[in-house]
Amino acid sequence: MIEQFTSAKSIHDRISELKRQGKKIGFVPTMGALHFGHMTLISKAVEENDVVVCSIFVNPKQFNNPEDLAKYPRTLDEDLKMLAQHKCELVFVPSVEEVYPEEISLGYNFGSLELEMEGKHRPGHFNGMAIVVKRLFDIVTPNRAYFGDKDYQQLLIVKKLVEIEQLPIEIIGCEISREPSGLAMSSRNKRLTNLQKNQAAVIFKELTHLAHEFKSDLKWVDELIKDAINRVNQLDDFEVEYISLVDENTMLPYQNGEKMLNPHLFAGVKVGNVRLIDNLPIIV
Repeated sequence: MIEQFTSAKSIHDRISELKRQGKKIGFVPTMGALHFGHMTLISKAVEENDVVVCSIFVNPKQFNNPEDLAKYPRTLDEDLKMLAQHKCELVFVPSVEEVYPEEISLGYNFGSLELEMEGKHRPGHFNGMAIVVKRLFDIVTPNRAYFGDKDYQQLLIVKKLVEIEQLPIEIIGCEISREPSGLAMSSRNKRLTNLQKNQAAVIFKELTHLAHEFKSDLKWVDELIKDAINRVNQLDDFEVEYISLVDENTMLPYQNGEKMLNPHLFAGVKVGNVRLIDNLPIIV
């Protein structure tokens, strides 16, 4: 049976007890509205640890749009059932006041990792995400923490956070889970209409096409990306915020004529009032 905690002290004390018994703790932080992709993280954590903890907390600090925060799906009862079915033993469901008993105004500098793509289109998002991840790490004190590759830019920033704060935590990325159409699984998909969800498969389709083109020739990057953006924007209610080819280690964009050793494609697309992101590495 899953143990549910709302108090930071109570779950911290419970985990401290388990660690005194020599248990290794795996941690999957989430904002809820769980889906199969989250369960792949849980399953990997179960394989690699003695006890798995999941947090469900919609963090206001990483939303620069109040409307997006208000509309973020919340499905706690269903989430708890899924976690229990996948052998997650502890779940932390705190209030905002429990996570932030006093105002935290840290300012992290993640360098080039936060300058492009999501960092450019969601000002303050990564700093707000880093603040809550650090707070959750302090409460849960895991040995390992698991994040999905769909938020690849976030994954790199979490790894940088652990380096900056010198935390004894192993950060593990897990591959993107996709719908049969290719659409990356996301809690935000719940807010799409059936038509929008079907049409949103175009994002992965265009990334796959670009990756195929760029494997053989990086000469026409700007032109090919522009064509892909135009094709997506032709769909009703679709607006591309970015399709970018960057170095997957630095998140810096590719410049025409530059040799790129670690090319990685990223996309951010608004479908109505829902933002979707996806990415695809290019194997060269």
